[in-house]
Amino acid sequence: MLKVENLTKVYPGGTVALKDLSFEVSDGEFLVIIGLSGSGKSTLLRCINRLIDPTEGKVILDGIDVTASKGAELRHIRRKIGMIFQHFNLVKRSTVLTNVLNGRLGYLNPWTTTLGIFPGEEKKRAMDALKRLGIDDKVDSRADALSGGQQQRVGIARTLMQEPTLILADEPVASLDPVLAHSIMQYLERLNKEDKVTIVCSLHYLDLIQRYATRVIGLKDGIKVFEGLPSEINREKFKEIYGEEAQDVRATALE
Repeated sequence: MLKVENLTKVYPGGTVALKDLSFEVSDGEFLVIIGLSGSGKSTLLRCINRLIDPTEGKVILDGIDVTASKGAELRHIRRKIGMIFQHFNLVKRSTVLTNVLNGRLGYLNPWTTTLGIFPGEEKKRAMDALKRLGIDDKVDSRADALSGGQQQRVGIARTLMQEPTLILADEPVASLDPVLAHSIMQYLERLNKEDKVTIVCSLHYLDLIQRYATRVIGLKDGIKVFEGLPSEINREKFKEIYGEEAQDVRATALE
């Protein structure tokens, strides 16, 4: 179980990104975080895995205080937390295989991996992950030669190498067209249902939210303004979360 307790993040300069945020995520949930850009979604995900440190509050994963962990303990926690990024975060000049193998770095000898030497069983594990994502035919291609959808599938395969119990997905389909967006979300849904991986995913589009989420949290200016089922997001809640200035295209998902 993931617990976020009274989480606050104030950036240098005084910008309050999160304010006294609390919620829980049960094992096996597909939780979606929604809100406009700047609402605190990305900051929240990065606080959960300590890519950034919160100003106040706690993140507790399976009984361990992530916010208080350091050194080897924090590295061990991060092994089990996969991260999927909006802009893929791949090493563009490296091959697909190398990018996927990088997801295993937390488990392997850093001296050999720095030289690009990976055990045969790890290469097989990487190939299995690529096959599962339907992109094993691109194994020797450079990452920057792939389409956006293909790059995101490589990112998911890389995350699979960690054998995560929790995946944090930060706007994973924001740069993709609607068809590709559903394709990527279906891969995440499969990991959630087949592998029992807990998913916490930030999204903008309510049609995707209502299709894939088991529960939703809405943020506005770093404050939780909604927590409940996707079916509970009516027009009133939509306006509360996104504001009157929200684009009409988002509202169409509610019709």
